[in-house]
Amino acid sequence: MKEKISKTIDDSIRAKGLVKKTQIANIEKAARIILSSLKSDGKLMVFGNGGSAADSQHIVAELVGRFKKERKAIAAMALTTNTSTLTAIANDYGYDVTFSRQIEALGRKGDVALGISTSGNSKNVVEALEKAVSMGIATVGLSGGDGGKMRRVCDILISVGLKDTPRIQESHIMIGHIICEVVEEELCK
Repeated sequence: MKEKISKTIDDSIRAKGLVKKTQIANIEKAARIILSSLKSDGKLMVFGNGGSAADSQHIVAELVGRFKKERKAIAAMALTTNTSTLTAIANDYGYDVTFSRQIEALGRKGDVALGISTSGNSKNVVEALEKAVSMGIATVGLSGGDGGKMRRVCDILISVGLKDTPRIQESHIMIGHIICEVVEEELCK
């Protein structure tokens, strides 16, 4: 068991090393797009399924609450939290549009839509990013592998070049924390 635990930790470290080697520029670009939106009274809308839904909520909590500094709340929302909205949309229109309907209702030009999908192919995430593009909303994606279908609809795609879902998710939360830290520091100078 100790060997398995040690290997899992090593695999996580390697995944994060891959992000460091290949994605620093994209993380910086994403942070800049989000900062530009927030400085212009825009907001960040974050969404994903399963563990990525939890990551969406985690990132938003860090911004609306606080990350490291006492400061004003930052305008961010997770599109994964309103069960009545999610289930009504899924029931009436289908699960594929659960996030795109919310983007349509709540998004405005100048906002940022951040979609999270470990495969890059989650249909409802891709459709929400497509809706955002059609509305002039900046799009950022967190994915794994080669980015999947998200690649064609993201202004900035931060892709962990792996197919191992747990390691991708661990890297996504690290990336989310980096973005939160950069945003908080830049907004609270």
